[in-house]
Amino acid sequence: MRGTPAADTGLEVGLDRWLPGTLPVGCETAVLCVGTCFHRAVDVEALWITVDGARHRPAAQRSPRPDRAQELGVGAYRSGFWGIVPVTAPDEPGAVELGVEVELRGGRTETAPLGRIAVVARPEPMAIGGREPTGGPLIAVCMTTFNPDPGLFRTQVESIRDQTDRDWVCVISDDCSEPASFEAIRETVAGDVRFVVTRTGANLGFYRNYERVLAMAPREAELIALCDHDDYWYPEKLAMLRAALGETGLAYSDARRVDAAGNVRTETLWRGRRPNHSNLASLLISNTVPGASCLFRREVIERSLPFPDGPGWDFHDHWLALVALALGEVAYVDRPLYDYVQHPGAVLGRVTSRPAPRRPQTRPSARERLGTWRAAYFTGYLQVQLLGEALLARCDATLTRRKRRALRLLVNAARSPGAFAWLALRPARAVVGRNETLGTEGILVRGILWRFLLALHSWRRREPGGFADELSVPSFRPHGFGARLRRWIAHTDQPEVRDRSSQT
Repeated sequence: MRGTPAADTGLEVGLDRWLPGTLPVGCETAVLCVGTCFHRAVDVEALWITVDGARHRPAAQRSPRPDRAQELGVGAYRSGFWGIVPVTAPDEPGAVELGVEVELRGGRTETAPLGRIAVVARPEPMAIGGREPTGGPLIAVCMTTFNPDPGLFRTQVESIRDQTDRDWVCVISDDCSEPASFEAIRETVAGDVRFVVTRTGANLGFYRNYERVLAMAPREAELIALCDHDDYWYPEKLAMLRAALGETGLAYSDARRVDAAGNVRTETLWRGRRPNHSNLASLLISNTVPGASCLFRREVIERSLPFPDGPGWDFHDHWLALVALALGEVAYVDRPLYDYVQHPGAVLGRVTSRPAPRRPQTRPSARERLGTWRAAYFTGYLQVQLLGEALLARCDATLTRRKRRALRLLVNAARSPGAFAWLALRPARAVVGRNETLGTEGILVRGILWRFLLALHSWRRREPGGFADELSVPSFRPHGFGARLRRWIAHTDQPEVRDRSSQT
C-alpha cells in the first residue's frame, strides 16, 4: 500500500500490510502494523501508533527504507516503523480506528489515519438437522477441501463413516475448487445427512478456510475435530480421543506417516523429536500438535476466532493448540489413530517432499546472509511475538504464572537482554531430550540480532548507503521455512511397504 498525504499536515503515511478487514464485537487481539511515515518539510522526532486514540510505542520507528527514498526522495529514507498493538473491539458493531501520532522537530505534533477495522456481529453457527442423538456430546468434524484427489477423499470420508463413535456430524468447507472437483465432493457424500457441504465464493487459502469452517460448527456441537481431506482415520479415533479428553481442553494422538499409495514412511510422527504438549513456550516456538489429530472443546474456538494475521506462515492447528494450552491442559494419546498422508499436493507435502536446495559452490556473501537473518526477524520472530501478544490479549485471565512468564519472555526477547539470553540458551535443553523445537530458537535469535545490527549500521544515516539496510517486510518463502522439517523427516524416514489394514 503506497503512502498518501494526510490532509494538510504535511505527513505522508502508508501501510505495507493490510489491516484485518473485520473483527467481531468484543474481540481482543493483537495487530501488526508495518508502514512508513515522514513529513515533507520537517524531521519526525518520535512516532506512536494509535488505536481509538490510545498511543502505543512501536517496536521500531524512523527505520531505513531505501525503497521509499528511491520512490519519494531522500526525505523518506528514515520513514519505516512497525509494531504490534493490542486491539479491543467494542461490544456493539462499529469500527476501530488506527492511526499515527508524530512529534516533529520543534515540538509540534500531528496525527494521521492508518485505517479502520470494521466491528461486526459474530456469525451464527449453522443448524444441522436429521441426526439421531445418542446422548453424548456431539462432535463436529470440520473438514476443508480444495481440489482433493478423488481416491484419497473417498478414503477419508469412508473412514469417518466407519467411526465406532457415532455421535458426529461433518461440516465441509470447500475453498472454491474447480467445478468438476466440487461436484465429485458432493457426489461422494450425497445421501448422507451427517455431511453438510458449503463452498467459498473465492479462494481463501487453508488458514482462512479452517477459520471459516470452525465458525460454522453447529451450535449443538460441544466438541470439535479437525479433518484434512486426504488422510485415513482408524475406526477408534474419535472414541479414543473423546475418552482421553477428560477435563482437558484438547486431546491429540500420534499418527503414522504414509505416502499416497499407503506405503508406511514412519510408524510415529515423533521419532527423533519430543511430542511436547505441556510447555507453552516450546509450543509457541514450534508446533507439535497436528490439527488432524485433535479433538477439542468449543471454548477453544470461541477464544481462537478470528485467527490472528501474522507476517510468516500462519497455521490453524498451531494457533488452536496454543489457545487450548493457554486455557488449560492438553492430553496426548501415545499411539497412532490415523494415517497422515503426505504427497506433493498437500500444503506441507509441497515443502517436505521437495528436495532440499543444492548448496551453492561459493560461500554466501554478507549481504545474502543478512537477507536470511532479515527474514528470520520479520517472518520468524515477529510471527512468534504476534501470536504471543494475541494469546495474552485473549487468554490472560486463564494463564498460570508460569505460562504467562514464558509468553512475556518470548514477546520481550527483542527488547530485554534477560529475555534474549533466555531465548538464546533454550536450545541447550536438547541435551536432556527436550528437542521439540528442532532448535528453532536459533533462527529467532539471528533475526533479533539482525534487527539490532542493521539499526547500529544505519545509526544517524540520513540517506541510503552502500549496504543492505532495507527494513521492510520480505516476502515469505515457505521453501525456506521447511528446511528443518526436511532434515527431521529425512533423519526419521524409514520407508516400508505395508498394507493399510495392519494399523489395528
